[in-house]
Amino acid sequence: MEFTAKQIASFIEGRIEGDENAKITTFAKIEEGVPGAISFLSNPKYTHYIYNTKSSVILINEDVELTQPVNATLIRVKNAYECVAKLLQLYQSFIPKKTGISPMAFISESAKIGKDCYIGAFAYIGDNVEIGDNSQIHPHAVIEDRARLGKECLIYPNVTIYKECKLGNNVTIHAGSVIGADGFGFAPNAEGYDKIPQIGIVTIEDNVEIGANTCVDRSTMGTTTIHKGVKLDNLVQIAHNVEVGENTVMSAQVGVAGSTKIGKWCMFGGQVGISGHINIGDKTFLGAQSGVPGNIKGDTTLIGTPPMEPKAYFKSIALTRKLPEIYKQLNELQKQVEELKKTLNNGNV
Repeated sequence: MEFTAKQIASFIEGRIEGDENAKITTFAKIEEGVPGAISFLSNPKYTHYIYNTKSSVILINEDVELTQPVNATLIRVKNAYECVAKLLQLYQSFIPKKTGISPMAFISESAKIGKDCYIGAFAYIGDNVEIGDNSQIHPHAVIEDRARLGKECLIYPNVTIYKECKLGNNVTIHAGSVIGADGFGFAPNAEGYDKIPQIGIVTIEDNVEIGANTCVDRSTMGTTTIHKGVKLDNLVQIAHNVEVGENTVMSAQVGVAGSTKIGKWCMFGGQVGISGHINIGDKTFLGAQSGVPGNIKGDTTLIGTPPMEPKAYFKSIALTRKLPEIYKQLNELQKQVEELKKTLNNGNV
């Protein structure tokens, strides 16, 4: 595939500085640019690369001021990061999708498969499963009995979707993820633990993407719900009866304990831990490794354990670094106080 700078600028509504006929055949990071590549600059830390990059075209924000001439053709846009995302989506749309059903896949006679679906070798489709049009089920994926998938779903290899779980349209689940395994429910007794049967399901709404090796557990009763537009990174754990609000995003290794309700448009950094049976309000932003033991009203940015405002958190961290010195000073002060006491007591005798 080949495009010119003029064609690209027209697609993303950008303004060209340089050769509008510069030809593009690939993408590259600005620091690894090659002739015929398009790169982008959105982080000021990478500005110095623009002067020496070999990429032919660079997407750059309108307000960036350059101090030296550049060899590449520039396309100035309002938001370079958003524009490169659009171009990557365009590029991906040209990649042909697989279609057809492999003779080595197992598909129950009672399953309903939509039009133009792809089902790869050794995939398993159970009884009364429903799969919508244009969905892709890659090799070794398992879709258990009575599960339902909407249209345009993309299920990568070795994904397991347990019985009766429901997926909406345009849901992507990456390799190794498990949807609908039992929630972690056990009741202690004198001899050990009695398992509490998990008889609910998982419901995943439209336009959700779930990363590799992520687990969303089925509910004890009712449903664990991932609302539309949610994006979960790799290695995320969503426990039973959790509800994740629309357009919330979570980075890798986030863990959400059972029966917690998370609002819309939240953003959680890596390794955030959320305790169970609490409510997290809309537009809550949690920094990496935050630990949340209680409710959060929302419309806030927090970090730490327990979470606090970033300014207070970084002040606390600064003080923590001084603790050895403060501890030493306290010991010296305590010795001085003891000596003063001895002196005063001797003077009173």
